[in-house]
Amino acid sequence: MARTGAEYLEALKERPPNLWYKGEKVEDPTTHPVFRGIVRTMAALYDLQHDPRYREALTYEEEGRRHGMSFLIPKTKEDLKRRGQGYKLWADQNLGMMGRSPDYLNAVVMAYAASAEYFGEFADNVRSYYRYLRDHDLATTHALTNPQVNRAKPPSAQPDPYIPVGVVRQTEKGIVVRGARMTATFPLADEVLIFPSTLLKEGPGSEKYAIAFALPTSTPGLHFLCREALVGGDSPFDYPLSSRLEEMDCLVIFDDVLVPWERVFILGNVELCNNAYAATGALHHMAHQVVALKTAKTEAFLGVAALMAEGIGADAYGHVQEKIAEIIVYLEAMRAFWTRAEEEAKENAFGLLVPDRGALDGARNLYPRLYPRLREILEQIGASGLITLPSERDFKGPLAPLLEKYLQGATLEARERVALFRLAWDMTLSGFGARQELYERFFFGDPVRMYQTLFSVYDKEPYKERIRTYLKGALSVFREVEA
Repeated sequence: MARTGAEYLEALKERPPNLWYKGEKVEDPTTHPVFRGIVRTMAALYDLQHDPRYREALTYEEEGRRHGMSFLIPKTKEDLKRRGQGYKLWADQNLGMMGRSPDYLNAVVMAYAASAEYFGEFADNVRSYYRYLRDHDLATTHALTNPQVNRAKPPSAQPDPYIPVGVVRQTEKGIVVRGARMTATFPLADEVLIFPSTLLKEGPGSEKYAIAFALPTSTPGLHFLCREALVGGDSPFDYPLSSRLEEMDCLVIFDDVLVPWERVFILGNVELCNNAYAATGALHHMAHQVVALKTAKTEAFLGVAALMAEGIGADAYGHVQEKIAEIIVYLEAMRAFWTRAEEEAKENAFGLLVPDRGALDGARNLYPRLYPRLREILEQIGASGLITLPSERDFKGPLAPLLEKYLQGATLEARERVALFRLAWDMTLSGFGARQELYERFFFGDPVRMYQTLFSVYDKEPYKERIRTYLKGALSVFREVEA
């Protein structure tokens, strides 16, 4: 059943994640200064599902109950488009700056469930877990990468074989796992998903790392160790993004944690782990959510850049127009990827309709290279205006009349201009903005490996054959002329 914000907040209070910040256990994340902003933002997204204006776009009905749109198993292209518009509507609320809204991983679990036969003996577990998430509309996080101890060696050859998460033993109740994974974003979730991540090389001992499972974030022995917060303060004027959207990233530690058998999805099968995302359509559906999210984010950059240039009269200059037009080109490229992904969708081997991988691979390989340029354009348009930014308190202080005089823009009053430029600053130069760029660079993994994967999976033969045919034709014409 589609969740409300109040239900999400109540669950966090009753079953808080095992969250550690600067050596202290966070007892109530709903009131903690680091987490209360993102918690309220998440609650607002859930409430949007019940707003009469958005109910049809964000939820669907099945057997008399309404569920979040990201749980809809698509049967037609229209279903895919409904899912895409739901993604975009949620993303627009936060200018595309929230990377771990629940719809991202809901798309993965939905695809796994629709292709559940892939998981063999654990197929029913996958189906049951999908229904559990759907019926309770839970928020999820995941952790993919192993700690960077020695990347030149496989997991089994690390100083301790349980630095990566691995199976210690099997019991009647389930499997016991030990180890850690990096970069769990948004630990303010109900559940953590440990799915296959980077390619797991086959070899002696590799089977114990071939696992996929899910657990409540409050599970005993499971710990989320947070990085330093990027929340500048509570003021939405001073920190329009970081005050609301600091999702937090964590090291996830499994200290001999019991995973019940009903929560196990893959166990000991390296091949299943390595092919799970592509074979089930999970890769396609998570990338579908991502391309909608990045479209929303690019629109935000365009809007801010255009308003900044207009606000200070810089849009009269050709080089500024060129920069804004560059963003327009990027935006139209993302929209084209998104449209083609839906229009050329096909069923996979399990009958699940999946968006076109070629379009999605194009989007997810291109955007990490575009994003640093988007950030640079805002910095170039704002220039020194991104540095001289008084606070909300300054506009309430004795020098406020002077600020109104000296910080006004061509089309904006001083307070409006400063608010706009503070948004641009939080998108680019603040700790929050810098983290966004790092996140975009490595969101889907190492960009070089991503290009290598694209090279290996992309069907290049039709294009090679076209050139062979052309050359044969050209050569035959040459011979006829020569004769």
